[in-house]
Amino acid sequence: MNHQRAYLTVGKSLIHFDIPHEHSEVVPGVKWGKIVAFPTVAYWLYTVLSKRLDNTNILYKLGRSLHEEVGACLLGGHGIPAAIGLAAYEQLKYHGAFSGVAHSEEQLLEWLSQPIHLNGKDIKYRFAKQKAAYLHHALKRLSEETPPTESGMALRNWLTEIKGIGLKTASWIARNWLDADDVAILDIHIYRAGLLGGFFDDHLTVEKDYLALEQRFIELAQAMEVRTSELDAVMWYEMQQSTSVKRLLEYREQLKNGLVDSGTVIKRVPKKRKADTEQLALI
Repeated sequence: MNHQRAYLTVGKSLIHFDIPHEHSEVVPGVKWGKIVAFPTVAYWLYTVLSKRLDNTNILYKLGRSLHEEVGACLLGGHGIPAAIGLAAYEQLKYHGAFSGVAHSEEQLLEWLSQPIHLNGKDIKYRFAKQKAAYLHHALKRLSEETPPTESGMALRNWLTEIKGIGLKTASWIARNWLDADDVAILDIHIYRAGLLGGFFDDHLTVEKDYLALEQRFIELAQAMEVRTSELDAVMWYEMQQSTSVKRLLEYREQLKNGLVDSGTVIKRVPKKRKADTEQLALI
């Protein structure tokens, strides 16, 4: 048999489809792996297709304008919990920070320094001074120029010219605003998925080799015949919930050489943490 058969239950119907054999290569040097073995390429394809059939696709946009989208993404990200990033964004939006007017850095800092009311508590936003400066530069340029929106790549490249916006944040904005598939949001969760799935090489890092890793990820999505954006979101969602990732990384060489399987390493189905669905857009 040159394929693996997978089954999905949709309502009262049972749907089956075939995925290439576990030892077949999806791209040169990368095997599909077993469907049931988290986190193989076959596992990711099954998960993407199941979410399609369940009609649980992700709506990425956070803002009603590009000003708002840039603000939401800049206020979230590394070191900022999703709920706090969104609350800070809503607070600044209430003050009119994303109206199209290029507010001063001092004004943005004043608004961002105000306590954030969340779940009955007053919370202080971290990195307020730094983020106020980044927001000022970004919103100022948006008020002075018309960004290119013909592709995710074009918008991403324009955004990276702004102080404080790197490749990951720019890709995040472009994916959200344009629903783009020509860029990828590569964070630690996607990187670990790549290492465990065998489609990222150890000698490449997100910090130094973002574009090379992104191209590899896009090629993988195309070979799987799925959208880059949906594969990115599904991987991130599953990886950040799993409690078995660190254990799998420890045994990665043994897994790669077939000395053990992922089920043996995990020993039991990992418990899933309660997911924050809003975080899906805030990768």
